[in-house]
Amino acid sequence: MAVYTQVSDEALAAFLTEYDLGAPLSFKGIAEGVENSNYYLETEKGRYILTLFEKRVNADDLPYFVGLKQHLAAKGYPCPSPIAARDGKALRTLEGRPALVVTFLEGLSPRKPNVTQCRQLGAGMARMHMALADFGMERANSLGPASWPRLWAGREADADALQPGLADAIAGDLAAIAAAKPHALDLPRGTIHADLFPDNAFFLGDTFSGAIDFYFACTDALAYDLAICLNAWAFEDGGASLDYNFSKGAALIAGYESVRPLEAAERAALPILCRGAALRFFLTRLVDWSSTPEGALVKPKNPLEYAGRLAFHRKVETAEGYGA
Repeated sequence: MAVYTQVSDEALAAFLTEYDLGAPLSFKGIAEGVENSNYYLETEKGRYILTLFEKRVNADDLPYFVGLKQHLAAKGYPCPSPIAARDGKALRTLEGRPALVVTFLEGLSPRKPNVTQCRQLGAGMARMHMALADFGMERANSLGPASWPRLWAGREADADALQPGLADAIAGDLAAIAAAKPHALDLPRGTIHADLFPDNAFFLGDTFSGAIDFYFACTDALAYDLAICLNAWAFEDGGASLDYNFSKGAALIAGYESVRPLEAAERAALPILCRGAALRFFLTRLVDWSSTPEGALVKPKNPLEYAGRLAFHRKVETAEGYGA
């Protein structure tokens, strides 16, 4: 259960007096998510999500996240919209934690995305990039390439415990990506989601209905967001191995390009961006895997899924290998 901070009935009642939302009708924790405490809240005025930001989130970043969602909502992009209290401020405090109420977004997250959903996701992400083109705030990518050596330091034994020889392979990935200097490439930049996995995208049937959980959003190469999604959406779990689904990857890229065509430099960079995106999630999963205590509320995700993706990316040299 991804509820780290419990909210008492008394605290909730006092909190809601700051809003014009009416009395609470239903209030329950949400199991999904690993960073914050999330609650489903229904009041006399409608349905909402209440988030309490835990210690892993930098409080200084919260105005950026709130402003980003307010900007998208003003552009008509489907995402949770922050609800302001009577004093006009959206960020509050509840049970000693920064707290935010946002609108409820209709839809379901796909457990196993199909080709049509992948194309829809690509188009939806490109629309998000376009809607954020004039967003005036910036945030550095705290989990970009500069952070990867620090995340890897001292984890070699943990990697080899998962799969013999994996430490040497990961060291090779780090060296190859450092040599390619993806952060220095002259690529179009802007605000990216940076975590648009299937559980952060909603659909009504096969139609994309919105995106949630923008708490890794940052300023980076737009094509890096596409690379993250190719890793998250276009691989199939084949039991002992993870295989790239060319049809899903091609559909995702085609959907993206139906809204925002890629530049030649972005196409050329796609293999190293995909490899870097896979390495980023392998490393953060490895950190969680090796440091999460027994009996923790949230079970860490297996880093080997992204070790399999990295093995695939080492062999791909051009964007055509992903269906571009």
